Amino acid sequence: MTSVVLALYDGAMLFETAAACEVFGVDRGLADAWYDFRVCGPREARLGGWLRVDTPHGFDALADADTVIVPACADVEADPPADLVDAVRAAHDRGARLVSLCTGAFVLAAAGVLDGRRATTHWEHTAALAARYPRVQVDPDVLYIDDRGVLTSAGKAAGMDLCLHIVTADHGAAVANALARRLVVPARRAGGQAQFIAVPAVADTGHAFSDLLDWVSERLHEPLTVPDLARQVNMSTRNLTRRFTAVTGTTPLRWLHTQRIHRAQELLETTDDSVELIAARTGMGTAATLRRHFHRALGVPPDIYRRTFRNHRAPTTTWAQA
Repeated sequence: MTSVVLALYDGAMLFETAAACEVFGVDRGLADAWYDFRVCGPREARLGGWLRVDTPHGFDALADADTVIVPACADVEADPPADLVDAVRAAHDRGARLVSLCTGAFVLAAAGVLDGRRATTHWEHTAALAARYPRVQVDPDVLYIDDRGVLTSAGKAAGMDLCLHIVTADHGAAVANALARRLVVPARRAGGQAQFIAVPAVADTGHAFSDLLDWVSERLHEPLTVPDLARQVNMSTRNLTRRFTAVTGTTPLRWLHTQRIHRAQELLETTDDSVELIAARTGMGTAATLRRHFHRALGVPPDIYRRTFRNHRAPTTTWAQA
């Protein structure tokens, strides 16, 4: 069982704290062994500027945690608590996985663990993070980054995306998808997807694209192309690409490719289908094509992925069961 410690402190934000507690702190029976979850921090720390919390664990709980999560801070101009910074640095030196949600990246940066790494935070604060910590490779345009055991996310909902990414890494795609259905959130948005920065709403295409995504999801076994998607919504390929990217933050082709990989992950975990059959069921065509794209996306071939996650248990749920 993996131990996860959530490190609270004065000024930590409620949303990110709650997201971590919901994902790691509630055992919904989705896997054979969930997380050993603890919350630590100073007595009567204020969250969100008004809610007082009490925990029996201080920052010494970070000393033996497999994963340490630091939620967002309200004031990025203030120096983070020195005892938290020291505990985070010691956890990193010991080899713990470190996770920051939103502006929690400023705590990791103060501890020096982001030096020489790619990292992100809420788009409003990326410039400040880069200016204050010039050794950090700040990427303002992504939802989250997993850089060699140090993980950072953009603002608010992106923190939930990162938490589900961690569940996927630990328990597999089927378990992460089942959890997302329980929480009534999107199963997975790729970390490289753009943050939604000042993107104008496109009200007249929102519903059409929702229908399009459902239509594609039911036909992933077909050799769909972007022109096929464009015809489905009566747009030119160029116009679809432009408007789809503006609304979703990614291109139609990249989104389609990501869905095929996700479907392949689920089939590898939950069926005994051969790689050849899974390639056909995901529109990849051939086993060689599936292996190439799967390895490029996840860093392992399908056979190894299946052996890693085949025995994880993910009960079937529906959105209505959340």
